[in-house]
Amino acid sequence: MADAREHVLTGTRGTLTAREWPHARPRYIALLVHGYGEHIGRYEEVAGVLRAHGAVVFGPDHTGHGKSAGERVVIEDFEDVVTDVHAVADLARAAHPGLPVVMVGHSMGGLIAARYAQRYRGELTALVLSGPVIGAWELPGRLLGLDEIPDTPISPAALSRDPAVGAAYAADPLVWHGPMKRPTLQAFVRTLDSVAKGGDVGPLPLLWLHGDDDRLVPLAGSRIGVEQLSGGSLTERIYPGARHEVFQEANKAEVFADVTGFLDKVIAR
Repeated sequence: MADAREHVLTGTRGTLTAREWPHARPRYIALLVHGYGEHIGRYEEVAGVLRAHGAVVFGPDHTGHGKSAGERVVIEDFEDVVTDVHAVADLARAAHPGLPVVMVGHSMGGLIAARYAQRYRGELTALVLSGPVIGAWELPGRLLGLDEIPDTPISPAALSRDPAVGAAYAADPLVWHGPMKRPTLQAFVRTLDSVAKGGDVGPLPLLWLHGDDDRLVPLAGSRIGVEQLSGGSLTERIYPGARHEVFQEANKAEVFADVTGFLDKVIAR
């Protein structure tokens, strides 16, 4: 999107780059929270859908990701990342005071968004989680049990049934294509526990999106976390055959319609 803007903020661990997709007369603010090893630039289409729906859209590159500072894919404390996302929310609210705020978190971004909702629930109007890393996710514990973290990058084929998605991911220089790092794995374990113990989000409307063929963040493990997090206002959409990135799946038009339909009901309240 040609008119997207970049902002540079002071984050908790150095310079933070955030992207804004502006809207002349927005109805609401959408905050996008990206996943592990990627960057906010991969959410161009999601931002376009939300902007067409009436949102001004903001999203940061997390520390160690994309254009933000830090050793690549090292996150020592997800609480700091939540604080960084809150700084981007403050930027958005200062520019557009009084608008409702919705948060959309994917994968690791779902963990960050869940923790954000626990810490700042009163500032959100809705929460959307896509393939969220919450609940029972066994990978960090399994890797931490090894003497050496294997150099096994994410398989592009696990992202989507659309091979073009995997090809673009593999060719993207801002995507991390190396091994996971021990401090980040340790932070995952701690934050999964923090979210599990952090209580539900009360009446905050929550939309959960997940592919039933998600091999990176299995559906059953996430369900445990989603059901703990929801205070009772839960809408779920499980997509048969879909893999991890439902916003880039073969049925993405259905996914986008589910998101905008959910937001129509929430924002109209």
